Amino acid sequence: MAATTDREEFVRLTDPYRRELLAHCYRMLGSVDDAEDLVQETYLRAWRAYGGFEGRASLRTWLHRIATNTCLTALEGRVRRPLPAGLGGASDAPEEPLRAPATDVEWLQPLPDTLVDPATVVAARGSLRLALVAALQNLPARQRAVLILRDVLAWRAPEVAALLGTSTAAVKSTLQRARARLDEVAPEEDLVTEPDVARDRELIDRYMAAFEHADMDALLELLQDGVELEMPPHLDWFRGTKDVLRFLGVRVGEPGRVRMLPTGANGQPAVGSYERGADGAYRAHSLQVLDVTGAHAPDLRDAHAAPALGVRGARIGRITAFLDPDLFARFGLPKVLPQVLR
Repeated sequence: MAATTDREEFVRLTDPYRRELLAHCYRMLGSVDDAEDLVQETYLRAWRAYGGFEGRASLRTWLHRIATNTCLTALEGRVRRPLPAGLGGASDAPEEPLRAPATDVEWLQPLPDTLVDPATVVAARGSLRLALVAALQNLPARQRAVLILRDVLAWRAPEVAALLGTSTAAVKSTLQRARARLDEVAPEEDLVTEPDVARDRELIDRYMAAFEHADMDALLELLQDGVELEMPPHLDWFRGTKDVLRFLGVRVGEPGRVRMLPTGANGQPAVGSYERGADGAYRAHSLQVLDVTGAHAPDLRDAHAAPALGVRGARIGRITAFLDPDLFARFGLPKVLPQVLR
């Protein structure tokens, strides 16, 4: 009976941190599948050690220590999980067929917002953004851990040093190198807008309508000049409205060929895209995660100020289209749509 009581107490006290730990492991690994496995391993290790937990640190800190060490062990000998833009330059032949998928690459995975506590998404949205998680994968594992513990979880340097078995000075030096490296590979934070549910929903509604009506002019209004489009597992990716629209224009086809449903990933707007088959059914094609970038609000006294998106001035700066229908179930999206969706 005592063991059962201890187990119930353990579950009651630790379960509230499960989603937060999933986000932590995801930042470290860049994989939802791996993060879920490592959270399970974290809880198994924590249960085994629970009898010796003396409360010198908070339970939350204790669990993050175990999770971090579990992630560091899992990362030994692994290569980073990239996105196509991290493996080579942009393609310049948007009308040409894509190269065969790179099946030997373990790609970065998108994180469904539903798997993370909403407060975590709001409070730490920047640290969950797809492009930033991809940038984190360029750091050695210990640098990655130090940066996440210090800059995301706001641990003090001595706490990180104790976890990693090193000195406070070494932690500070490691953090400096990690920040410098991240500055080289991370997206520019000042171009990324803060979340705005009404603005984002308006933008996504217009984005979906442009695809569904095969309206490239409407899509052009929504894209930033330097927009990037990447499509793992293909290595090909494109930069700039000209090449992105040339690529999409060839493939979207006639109105009604594509249907879309909204969702959320990495604290960002996302859509599930479906293509119509010969039998009229719409089947899962790609899960698209969108970076929303901000422009300065137009001066309303300027007659030439673009009115299309109002004073918010939001545009789409990156489209990451994961061509993996198996992702749809994780996002709660069906693989096949009814022929009449709306």
